[in-house]
Amino acid sequence: MLNFNSEEIQSSITKFEQMLKTNLIYFFDAQEFEDIIVHYLSFGEHQLAKKALKMGLEQHPSSLGLMLLQSEIFILDEKYEMALQLLEYIEKLNPFDEEIALQKASIASKKGDHKTSISHLHQALEISEDPCEIWNLLGMEHLLAEEFEEAAYFFRNCLGDNPEDYPSLYNLMYCYDQLEQTEPAIECLNEVLEFDPYCEVAWHQLGKILMKSGRTKEALSALDFAIISDDTFTGAYIEKGKLLESMGKVNEAIDNYEVAINTTEPTAFIHKCIGRCHERLGNFDLALQFYLKCVQLEPTNEKGWESLIHFLISQEKFTKARHYLERALENNSDSLELWKSSVELFLRMGKKEGAIVASKKILDLGHYYPEVLIPLIDLYLEKKQWQEAYTLAEQAFAAFPENRELALRVAGCCLLLERTEEGMYLLNPKSLTEEEKASFQTLFPNLVHLP
Repeated sequence: MLNFNSEEIQSSITKFEQMLKTNLIYFFDAQEFEDIIVHYLSFGEHQLAKKALKMGLEQHPSSLGLMLLQSEIFILDEKYEMALQLLEYIEKLNPFDEEIALQKASIASKKGDHKTSISHLHQALEISEDPCEIWNLLGMEHLLAEEFEEAAYFFRNCLGDNPEDYPSLYNLMYCYDQLEQTEPAIECLNEVLEFDPYCEVAWHQLGKILMKSGRTKEALSALDFAIISDDTFTGAYIEKGKLLESMGKVNEAIDNYEVAINTTEPTAFIHKCIGRCHERLGNFDLALQFYLKCVQLEPTNEKGWESLIHFLISQEKFTKARHYLERALENNSDSLELWKSSVELFLRMGKKEGAIVASKKILDLGHYYPEVLIPLIDLYLEKKQWQEAYTLAEQAFAAFPENRELALRVAGCCLLLERTEEGMYLLNPKSLTEEEKASFQTLFPNLVHLP
């Protein structure tokens, strides 16, 4: 790995930058140019990297190392075809350079062709003397392709080489979670803990897996060990708080969430958790304080707004709920859950027109599902807008022909609109269950006495 702090490299960089300020041209060997370019690329100073590369190729036009850096810059600029042409040329001169295969893999990955990327990475693996980095890249490509078994294999290799490779550990746990393989995940974490019994990351992951599998006491012990291993580990306090909350130990959960706040920058998520706990305990003033702090910290946090608004609705503070709902939608205008809350709020306030507008917004956002459509149809029925109810119910029933609730509503609307034959066919009174009869009578009380 390039050591940017070495005196030799710093001297080359200083010399190069002095040259840029004058009209003088200094000579650098090819390796110096490579070091200078890699330095600038690493710090995101691409224009300086390009200047150094141009000058380097002028002084060393046959340097394969500089050509590879040129192809890398082509990739950064999304000039993939130019990069591939250059890589093909370099490969003819030096077919056994793993960097060529790695760059080809990078191009294929960026174009979404994970199969080709994986093929190039295997070519690099055959050449490489240090396979760990390539194992990681292979794991990531398989992960992107949602090939979790294959991804897990390579991340497991990375951990076997370095048990402290935590990014690979997290990725491996994700793979096992997607594969629903709890025991292999636990086995892997135990292996890491055999290497380092005070690995807080492994204890934390173990606690989460045990908690998910319902092994509550073991999960609590694992999270306690994570905190013993690192008493500033915010994630362990949060998971322990969630676990204690699920066990009904709400005050202890609050204690852990409050420690979490003191070990990191305050976050909306932790404030939401504390607010929820105080709401469960009946500490409504405190709950409101934490919910408000949650949305203040992160105005785009949809879940925080949902918690605040649901709390205010439950407290029948409808005016405040509407105020904060409007603010929430300013930052999260495409939120399905917030628009559902809007429907609920307007209904609780007796403002059916507002509920209809909010329901239509949900449909405009593309959420065309029975659980959204049926309440809107019912609103039209309550307002005796039979034609509007029929139009929407018919469209919904065409999309969900197996849904009996929609069928009943279409049938009732047909009968109200004197489309008797169509209505009776859909209703089929002789086949109605008692529950369906009761539902129909509630929706269409004027049609109760139909055969």
